[in-house]
Amino acid sequence: MTAPTLFHVAILRTLLIVAALVALESNRLEAAAPEPTQKIASAAAAFLDTLDDTQRGKVSFAFNDAAQRIRWSNLPVSMAEHRGLRMGDLKANQRDAVMNLLATTLSKMGYEKVVGIVESDEVLRKQSPKGAPPFGRDEYFISFLGKPSATEPWMIQFGGHHLALNITIAGEQGVLTPSLIAVQPAKFTLDGKTIRPMGRETDKALELVQALTDEQRKQAILGSQMRDLVLGPGHDGETIQPEGLKTSTLNEAQRKLLLELIAEWSGIIHDTAATAKLNEIKANLADTWFAWSGPLEAGKAYFRIQGPTVIIEYAPQRLGGDVTMHIHSMFRDPTNDYGKKFAGK
Repeated sequence: MTAPTLFHVAILRTLLIVAALVALESNRLEAAAPEPTQKIASAAAAFLDTLDDTQRGKVSFAFNDAAQRIRWSNLPVSMAEHRGLRMGDLKANQRDAVMNLLATTLSKMGYEKVVGIVESDEVLRKQSPKGAPPFGRDEYFISFLGKPSATEPWMIQFGGHHLALNITIAGEQGVLTPSLIAVQPAKFTLDGKTIRPMGRETDKALELVQALTDEQRKQAILGSQMRDLVLGPGHDGETIQPEGLKTSTLNEAQRKLLLELIAEWSGIIHDTAATAKLNEIKANLADTWFAWSGPLEAGKAYFRIQGPTVIIEYAPQRLGGDVTMHIHSMFRDPTNDYGKKFAGK
């Protein structure tokens, strides 16, 4: 074997130095990553570590996979294609890892809301006749677009019937839009407790419309009939003409009620991202609109909140008979759905 020359030694020394610098830079970036993002990336990695190669292949998609990005729906899984890993096909430790990821990514309020929606679907499964579409906590899917990272953009998708979370993580940024939040039954009993996963949204909306003056209410109410979602699944990139009451006319107490209502959606994601989003919405409150369509009763009317960076729709559904027991809602940002401002997509 030929003895190493001074040239070879110099090359080796250079390679070692470069490797050390790369490692230092990687550590610097990880250290610089905001704490929530680092925790989310770590929770995602912990989940991936529980999977075999086949499962990793099923759960992972390219970040620029446009087809998967928009493959979400309100419908039962037998009526709409879902890809990723089905919760019912996972082992107990794998399911626990998914729920830990959601608990890390969402706020306490948001996590409880999501768990409540999933549990309501389990109630629906037990109440449904033989031959009905598959419902229940097994029928939800998890997928990733891109590789979980504390610094590079990637997405978490979690959803099934009445739930579609599209969460983009891009460095310090966390984006929850577009997401569909729905429930049936909207009220049920679990372990002796009454659960209303979307109860606060329902009650706060009525409180807001009742707090309006007669003149404000005339502007806000569009009619006596309920409407359905305008920008639900399959309507990415579409626009709505603002209608109703311009919220620049609200007094301080009314604005507080409006922001508390908005926070039921913007506050689903972890607190750092939720605070940033709500502050962004506050900055545009003078150019935001509130519209109501239907009777002045809790859970029986459509309402919409629309501003430059937010569209929230709430729409009771007639399927099932009692409209107060079946609710659909959407949370969008017309400027930043799928985190396009931060992810460069």
